Amino acid sequence: MKRTWEALDDAERVGQLFNLRSVGFDTEEIARVRGLAPGGITRFFDGSGAEEERARIAELQQTAKVPMLVSADLEGSRMSLPFGTQVPNPLALAAIDDVAATEEVARIMAREARAVGVNWSFTPVLDINAAWRSSIVATRSYGSDVDRIARHALPQIRVFQEEGIAATAKHWPGEGHDDRDQHLVTTINPLTLEEWDESHGRLYREAIDAGVMSVMTAHIAFPDYARRIGKGEGADAFLPGSVSEALNTDLLRERLGFNGIVVSDASRMAGLSAVLPQHESKVQIIATGGDMILFSLDPVGEMEAVLAAVREGRITPERFFDAVTRVLGLKAWLGLHRGDPLPAFPDPAPNKARMEALLRRAPVLEKDIHGDLPLDPEKHRRVLMFTTDIADPMLKRRHKLALPNLLRAEGFEVTVHEPGDKIEAKGFDVAIYALAEETLLTRGRIFLDWAAIGGGLDATMRRLWHEIPVVMVSFGFPYYLYDAPRVPTYINAFATMEPMQEAVVDLLMGRATFEGTAPVDAFVSPDAHY
Repeated sequence: MKRTWEALDDAERVGQLFNLRSVGFDTEEIARVRGLAPGGITRFFDGSGAEEERARIAELQQTAKVPMLVSADLEGSRMSLPFGTQVPNPLALAAIDDVAATEEVARIMAREARAVGVNWSFTPVLDINAAWRSSIVATRSYGSDVDRIARHALPQIRVFQEEGIAATAKHWPGEGHDDRDQHLVTTINPLTLEEWDESHGRLYREAIDAGVMSVMTAHIAFPDYARRIGKGEGADAFLPGSVSEALNTDLLRERLGFNGIVVSDASRMAGLSAVLPQHESKVQIIATGGDMILFSLDPVGEMEAVLAAVREGRITPERFFDAVTRVLGLKAWLGLHRGDPLPAFPDPAPNKARMEALLRRAPVLEKDIHGDLPLDPEKHRRVLMFTTDIADPMLKRRHKLALPNLLRAEGFEVTVHEPGDKIEAKGFDVAIYALAEETLLTRGRIFLDWAAIGGGLDATMRRLWHEIPVVMVSFGFPYYLYDAPRVPTYINAFATMEPMQEAVVDLLMGRATFEGTAPVDAFVSPDAHY
């Protein structure tokens, strides 16, 4: 590390503190990354094949003066590698609650990612589903129980790092108590220090003891701690963790003893940009204890701003050296300086059947008060289906559910309701509400939008369960019983990918048994039990 530090000038050292977003591999993208010479890139895979990704990342690494960290969000389900194995998301794994299964999924993700050149994952998510309205946690978390979260997150860290992928505990200092989204506003962890110590603090201590290599500090305030140590009066108590010396230095480094790399969450989020101007926020990320800045709208200008802050002493020489050498230290731990050849990309085919079998263990039958399951194409042949399709959590687009055609293949006649059409039970034997929203970014809220489903005032207020059986299935957000507490049959299936839809068809028809155990309390309203 010392030799590498000495071989760089200050501008190149500042470059090591930036991790830039990278999509595609046209010549302009390659030239952009080479010209900026960042310490790392985060890959957003755009549908290219594994071999193409592998070749292009290798090409960038070959020309980099210092090998780059290449990161991704390996979270499963819709956040799986598009050219790899589709695996359950954390909430589905928590419902299965089989540590060996979680380890297998982590190993599959790590080996596929490592084979294309990814060496750093921004997972596991250690957040807690405490405030059920939190759309930013939901399916990305291992649930609401701290024991269950630790039971699955810690093995994920171990397996990733055994496979040569640096793991990241996020989102520091702990998300899940605020119903807002840090992409839109600084969110608040409202716990007392004592409450935090028993929940989020425990999870981070155990992750640190397990050797996690990085922590992602987020745009989340923890006012009680800042006030306790005298670094948080007034608005300063509500500084986002990403620019809080109290949280990054005093709490994370000194109190918890973390000695790895601290990377900010995406610095473009309004949870930070609403607090500080664009260039100044990047300076403060480093000055207050962060080691790497995630993403930039103006990398040239922001690198210049950080360099100026170093030269002016606003970022002290000690802090600058510490941040750069921590980045270089992670690269050394990963062995990037050796330039070892990548392993061959594993054949995903053998994993497919195992993952499909695993998915069948996740869904939870929260209630079936009239005993309407299983469905039978003779008894329930005419199906009226309501759906808003699949919401894509990253690209803000919608995909059609496979569920209607899957049921048609079983002999059901499925009519998909078009918003605005009159809703009538006559002529149907069962109604199915199929909701498919995993955790979204910048949505702000997830709820059962009766108006979007029904269309028109009368359709919005129409409820069919007094006339025909009604089944509601959530392939994502697990808390729709708050908006539909009297629905008689409700299933949480946690993930939207097609194999999960196939698994739910088997369960609806009684060809499989519900095995999942609820990782959250879906009954967030007292009357939802009835």
